[in-house]
Amino acid sequence: MSPNAAPRRPAFGAWVTPSWGRITVVVTLIAIPLHLLQRYPFHQSAAAAALPLWVAIIAGGIPLVFNLSRQMWRRQFGSDFLAGLAIVTATLMGELLVATIIVLMLSGGQALEQVASRRASSVLSALARRTPSIAHRLENGVITGIRVDDIRIADRLIIFPHEICPVDGVVASGSGTMDESFLTGEPFRIRKISGSQVISGALNEDASLTIVAEKLAIDSRYARIMQVISQAEEHPPAIRRLADRLGAVYTPIAIAIALAAWLFSGLPERFLAVIVIATPCPLLLAIPVAVIGAISLAAKRGIVIRKPAVLEQVGSIRTMFFDKTGTLTHGEPTVTEVIPFSGSTPAEVLGLSASLEQFSKHPLAGAILRAAGEQGLPPQAVDNISERPGEGLRGQVAGRQVLVTGRRKVGAGIAAALPADLSGMESVVVIDGQLSGLIRFHDRPRRESESFIRHLRPKHQVANLMILSGDRSREVQHLARMVGIEDARADLTPEEKLQIVREYTAGAPTLFLGDGINDAPAMMAATVGIAFGQSSDITAEAAGAVILDATLGKVDELLHIGRRMRRIALQSAVGGMALSSAGMIVAALGLLPPITGAVGQEVIDLLAVLNAVRASLSGKTLQDF
Repeated sequence: MSPNAAPRRPAFGAWVTPSWGRITVVVTLIAIPLHLLQRYPFHQSAAAAALPLWVAIIAGGIPLVFNLSRQMWRRQFGSDFLAGLAIVTATLMGELLVATIIVLMLSGGQALEQVASRRASSVLSALARRTPSIAHRLENGVITGIRVDDIRIADRLIIFPHEICPVDGVVASGSGTMDESFLTGEPFRIRKISGSQVISGALNEDASLTIVAEKLAIDSRYARIMQVISQAEEHPPAIRRLADRLGAVYTPIAIAIALAAWLFSGLPERFLAVIVIATPCPLLLAIPVAVIGAISLAAKRGIVIRKPAVLEQVGSIRTMFFDKTGTLTHGEPTVTEVIPFSGSTPAEVLGLSASLEQFSKHPLAGAILRAAGEQGLPPQAVDNISERPGEGLRGQVAGRQVLVTGRRKVGAGIAAALPADLSGMESVVVIDGQLSGLIRFHDRPRRESESFIRHLRPKHQVANLMILSGDRSREVQHLARMVGIEDARADLTPEEKLQIVREYTAGAPTLFLGDGINDAPAMMAATVGIAFGQSSDITAEAAGAVILDATLGKVDELLHIGRRMRRIALQSAVGGMALSSAGMIVAALGLLPPITGAVGQEVIDLLAVLNAVRASLSGKTLQDF
């Protein structure tokens, strides 16, 4: 699949829902008063007065019959099947006003669902927008623009600052940093010099690089992620909506009562009367109202709900997956330890290093400067600064020769004196030719990570907690110990993350929390996918919910909002069905004609909707850790 491939078109029939609900609501709201005016104040003939009703029934009937037939073919008898059956039955029996009222209720529910399910562009569209379409080929000293699909292996390409690398390759000349965090899970900007590997989709930051293409665009890392996302889109997790599950139980009971009333009385009007009062409008109206209320509440709390089904599912999660970088951690390096050697002190090592690093663009320079500032170590005068690619940062600080570099760039004697290469990143500090210090860095955990993790089992009944990361094993295990997660898996590709999530989702509802492009396939495969922060529009497209304020407290709020919405929706739906069930018995006994049943159903709907509106209120608390 080419990185620029267009997203697939929706399946046939997907056009039915979006506009049908809104248009039919308007048509029926006009048709019912117009019919009543023509029939009673103006005393027109029944045939003439029925014309507006026929328009409304036909407007709602074409997509209705299509969907009803498709449900019967698939043996799916959900919440709207009973409403459709009532409309068809009422029409055949000439009860056009009854049929139109039910069309209004059914289309109103569809319109509410459409409001809740705001149309979103596909993940593949977002990926395609991020993929560069033009590359800069260097040939015989001349730079020419070419299509990315025309790049050949061994082509020399120029990657300008702030451009996205189009293919996998190796740096031929130049030095600078690249942000690969969305793709690899590594939290740090990566320094690139001659001979360094570069991957497609990485963002070049501060300097032009000349690279040699090692793969075609179709075979590069970014294209492979697109392929994995495409596969995830084709096989989404099977999710049964709350209304469908309730409707699957309620619908056969209602039909059985209606048939029994017809058989024992011999009157088809009894069948229609039962079906009308049984129409599951609490499912079709109250549940969407509760969902919209919860979406509104979440938005006020900085949580964007992109897929309303998330609110129904998030309260039943049994396995929760976490990406490491940017979710449980801040996604930036932090000085965690300064180890002195040769009689130096930690403050001396950190202060001299910070004096040099204020002139550096190295990815770790900011962390050293922040640590020095927190300890009140002011920068000192610096002379003769140099930062040659592959050699580290040199300079004279307060009359002393200081070198900040990596352990592989110092002599064998100094390297032998260093401790074992443990987790995290490090900088070696050499002062006046002697090993003087080792500065160690880690991706700092969020302050609330440990308490959030510990409360998930007792408060939310989450049985399995797991870290899925593309980062190195030592880093992942180090974080897992700090936050209290026993199952931590590292060095994972997007394909491997996807496979693990699919395996667990097949057994019980799952949630994946991540923030990078490499997390998108796993988010789509999980029952609930949550994008953490606003770092990637692609991740946001893949997720069911987006946490704008990147704190784990907001994730907890989403769990509470979803659980509360589900409880209120169940109260409204089950309470409404209970009242409808009582009405069915009355209708089966011949005490409730169809038109009265339709009005009674409207009263039941009003009560159910009023209760559902409570989902928009915040309640007492939305966090419990």
